[in-house]
Amino acid sequence: MIHVEESALLRILGDDAGLCDGVTRREWLRVGGLGLGGLSLPSLLAQRSATASDDVPSLPMKAKSVILFWLTGGVPQHDTWDPKPEGPEGARSEFGAIASRTPGLHVGGLMPKTAQLTDRIAVLRAMSTGDHSHSSSGYQMLTGIPHTPLSRENALPGAPNDWPSLGALTRIMRSDVDGMPSSVALPRHIANVGEKVWPGQDAGFMGRKYDPWKLICDPSADDFNIPELQLSQDVSTLRFDRRRSLLEQMNSKLDSIERQADAQQYDLRTQQAVNLLAGKQARAAFDLSQESGEMRDRYGRTRFGQSVLLARRLVEAGTSLVQVNWPRMDDKLNNGGWDTHIDHHKSLKGWLMPMMDQTYSALIEDLEQRGLLGETLVAWVGEFGHTPKISARAGRDHWGHVFSIALAGGGVRGGVVHGETDAEAGYSLSGRTQACDYAATVLHCMGIHPETILHEPTGRPFPVSRGRVINEILT
Repeated sequence: MIHVEESALLRILGDDAGLCDGVTRREWLRVGGLGLGGLSLPSLLAQRSATASDDVPSLPMKAKSVILFWLTGGVPQHDTWDPKPEGPEGARSEFGAIASRTPGLHVGGLMPKTAQLTDRIAVLRAMSTGDHSHSSSGYQMLTGIPHTPLSRENALPGAPNDWPSLGALTRIMRSDVDGMPSSVALPRHIANVGEKVWPGQDAGFMGRKYDPWKLICDPSADDFNIPELQLSQDVSTLRFDRRRSLLEQMNSKLDSIERQADAQQYDLRTQQAVNLLAGKQARAAFDLSQESGEMRDRYGRTRFGQSVLLARRLVEAGTSLVQVNWPRMDDKLNNGGWDTHIDHHKSLKGWLMPMMDQTYSALIEDLEQRGLLGETLVAWVGEFGHTPKISARAGRDHWGHVFSIALAGGGVRGGVVHGETDAEAGYSLSGRTQACDYAATVLHCMGIHPETILHEPTGRPFPVSRGRVINEILT
C-alpha cells in the first residue's frame, strides 16, 4: 500500500480517511465538480510557472535526473569516506579502512562493494553546516540555506525557515512528464521522534502547488500497489471512458478562447489528470513485479533497498528528482537510523552499512549497465556527521563542523576526493564546502544556473542558489 501526502495530488489512504483540515478524502476528490473515477477536475493540478530571468546563460543538462540518498541521522565520516586509519585511538573506526579502486583513497571497512566503484564517485570530505541539530542542519542540507537560528532541534516548518527544497525547485524548474511528477520523496517524510517534521521538505514560501510528491510506502511489502492509480471499484472502464468523452466535449466548447493562457492550462491539466488514471506510464513505473527476482535481491529486499529500486524506475519514467529517505526501523537500536548515540559500531555492523553498501552499489552498477549513470546524478547526503570521539554510551554524537558526502554520475568526475580534514576528521584543513555549494552544484548538473532568478508569489525575486558550484569535482 502506498499513499501520497496531502501536499501532493493524491492521498492514498482508507476510503474515508480525513485530511488535516477535517475534509474526508472522498469529499476532497469531489471538489471542483466533474471527477474522473475518483480524481477531481484538473484544478487539483493547477500551477503557474515561476518566472525565470532571461539574462542568465543556459547550461548543458548533464543530469537529466537526480536520485538523492537522504540518510537521516547523519552518516559518520570516520566509518565511510574519511576513515583515518592512522588517527588516534577512540576517533578512528574500529572497522579499519580498505583500499578502493581510486589510488590513495581508502574507505570504511564495511564498504567492500562501494570500494570497487569509487572511480565513478566524487567524495567531498570537508562539507560543513556549523549546525549540530538534526532538523536545523537538515534544513540547511535540504535547501542550501542556513536555519535561523542554527542548532535548533525540533525546528518546525514555517517562516523565516521556509526556503523551497531542492525537490521543490525541481518542480518549479522542470515540468511533469506524461503524468509523472517531476519531483518525488519516498518512502516517508523526515521527522524527529514524535513525528516532528523537519522544515525544508516542501516548497515553503513558493506555495504548496510546488511541493514534491511525498509517498509513504513500503515497496518491499508483498501487497505493494498503487490503488489510486487504478479506477475506483464503482467506476467501470466504460464509465470512465464516458466521463473522459464528456470532458473532451467540454473542451471543444472552449474553441473561442483557446488562445487564452488559462484555457491552455486547463487543457494541459485535464490531460495530466487523464494520464494518471488512463495512461500506463505511472502504473508501469510503480510496478516492481516487472523487475527480476535477481534484480530485487541485488538491491536488497528491505524497505530502503526496494525504495531505491523504485527510484530508478521513476527516473526512467520521467521523474527528474527522487529523494529516498532512510526509513525508521523501530525494532532496532537508535530507531534503525544513523543517529547512533548508543552502540554506534553495533548499529553500523548490524544493518546500517550492510544495507547501504549493498543498495548504493547496486544502483550505481544498475544505472551504468543501463547506460543511465552518465545522465543520472546520485547523491549520498545526510544532515551532518558524527563526533570524532566515542561517547560513554559507545556512540558518536552530532557533528556539523565537518563531514563527508558523495556524488556520482551525471556531470560528476569520478575518482576525485575534494577537501581534507585533520587527524581526527573533526575539522577541515582545506576545500571546505557548504550546503549552499552542494545545492548549487546539483542544480548546475541539472542544467539550472545557480544565479537563475525566480519570483515569489508576491513578486519578490530570489536566486535559486546562493552557493558556489564545486567545479573541482565536475567533468
